[in-house]
Amino acid sequence: MYNIPASDFDLDYTLDCGQVFRWNQEGDWWHGVVKGEIVHAFQDRETESLILDSRLPEDYLYRYFRLDDDLPSIFSDMDKDAYIHEAISKYSGLRLILQEPWECLISYMLATASNIPRIKKTIGTMSRLLGEDLGNGFFSFPEPEALAGCCSDDLCECRMGFRARRLVQAAQRVADGEFDLHAPFEMDYREAKQYLMTIEGIGDKVADCILLFSYDKMEAFPVDTHVEKIVKQYYSDSFGGPYTKTKMAEWGISYFGKYCGYAQQYLFYQRRLEGALGTSL
Repeated sequence: MYNIPASDFDLDYTLDCGQVFRWNQEGDWWHGVVKGEIVHAFQDRETESLILDSRLPEDYLYRYFRLDDDLPSIFSDMDKDAYIHEAISKYSGLRLILQEPWECLISYMLATASNIPRIKKTIGTMSRLLGEDLGNGFFSFPEPEALAGCCSDDLCECRMGFRARRLVQAAQRVADGEFDLHAPFEMDYREAKQYLMTIEGIGDKVADCILLFSYDKMEAFPVDTHVEKIVKQYYSDSFGGPYTKTKMAEWGISYFGKYCGYAQQYLFYQRRLEGALGTSL
């Protein structure tokens, strides 16, 4: 067990905001599986430290929670209007998570036309069936080879529906070396997005989620139904043109700038928790 200094950080907001699916809260502690290891996390707000119990190295989890991000500077850059200002003010300390690319890719392919509780349940079942038993009810995320060797019928218990075939195909491409999980790190945002979209089942929104949450592309601006409603309701004057999700993603980059991925997550989280943004705006 070790402590990491963690100012400008809120563990609850970070793990509850919908970007990761393998963490659960019990009392003041969060319990999850990261990179095949069990992690227990608690935030001591008096000392502004993050208490972690895990076999993973301290520096890995420091980067995983993106504690090296300069949040005040990021806020200053993306604080463009009253709407994002309110989200920042209410949920300050929410940080993006730097996930493992393989798990993030499969998780967001599963997220298509679904909701967070269902996604978490499906991933949990898949990990129990195909992952390594870590003890105490925890299981590692399945390796590409384990998922690649399945057929759709093998995954019936996971209730993936139409996603099952696509996930198996994606796993086969990764396991065979046809798709290089590390390649997007070396590409710019747009090239990496096109590369991800060569996988069946990955469209604009899913590609942007994967790029933002695992490849450190903070210029990605995922547009789901929550963000679509925000843009239509609050940003119609600055948006202009037909409301397509592709165009909204491009607008997010041009409007919020290089940290638009952070802006998206703050707006998304407030909308998910509160519905419409503050009536005083």
